[in-house]
Amino acid sequence: MKIQGKMFLWLSVFLLAVAITYGVWSKEPVGTVGLFLAFGLSIMIGYYLAFTARRVDTGAQDRQDADVADDAGELGFFSPWSWQPLALGLGGAFAFLGVAVGWWLVYFSAPLLLIGLFGWVFEYYHGQNRTQ
Repeated sequence: MKIQGKMFLWLSVFLLAVAITYGVWSKEPVGTVGLFLAFGLSIMIGYYLAFTARRVDTGAQDRQDADVADDAGELGFFSPWSWQPLALGLGGAFAFLGVAVGWWLVYFSAPLLLIGLFGWVFEYYHGQNRTQ
């Protein structure tokens, strides 16, 4: 994680230089504010990664002699037969389509989003998968 933190911190230095240069030359406030916000986001992520890297063990990505297989392992638990991401994806797609087509479509996508969200959160609290 050390290298990722350094990358984001260097990116924040670059974005600060670009934001100042753009602000002085263009005198356009919206792009200048956007670049300063990108600088702030980059410095927050870089600081978090550098702060976290000091508290965890050295990962394979921080060693020069590491192989790809050194970073292998379990990534987490994923629901293999869950239909809830499909409901969330369709609901989100209809909600964003509602911005382009008409806000009335959001009223139809909101129940689909809520069903998908509640179904995904409480998927392992009922039914045959309750004990997992």
